[in-house]
Amino acid sequence: MDLRRLYNTDLKHHAGLRVVALFEGFKGLLVLIVGLTLLHYVDEGVQRAAEEIVRHLHLNPASRIPRIFEAAAGRVPDAQIEGLALGAFLYSIMRFVECYGLWRNRVWAEWFALVSSGVFVPVEIYEMVVKPTPVKATLLVLNVAVVIYLAFCLRSNRSEAIAANAGAAL
Repeated sequence: MDLRRLYNTDLKHHAGLRVVALFEGFKGLLVLIVGLTLLHYVDEGVQRAAEEIVRHLHLNPASRIPRIFEAAAGRVPDAQIEGLALGAFLYSIMRFVECYGLWRNRVWAEWFALVSSGVFVPVEIYEMVVKPTPVKATLLVLNVAVVIYLAFCLRSNRSEAIAANAGAAL
């Protein structure tokens, strides 16, 4: 039995897997930045950040919407912000591990990426039904394309492993 086949994927998928790895790494980096930003606001206070956003966008702080936005931001406890930041860090670690494995052509990373990307497809479909936007549509299309490509790679790997085992048995 070829141990290399257990760990490494078929090299003809190398370029495609690297594109997926970069996409997953980019998502991890974005979420890491969000997590760090959230931690910054634990000390500063979310209400102060909301006030800065209102000021930066040149909105009238006395008008209804900015007042509601600032009041809602003032009710967010620090523990909730820390929990969101922790979730962001865990998500980004997951994406970086996935990125590493795909970059190194690991079969386990293909399975990991297939499952972790596929889990979000129903949520993204629901979000598109509830309130469609071009950004949501783009993310849905990209995520579905990644899932389909990874499923294709895994099926191809399996077919080649079966063919190799049949050839070795002869």
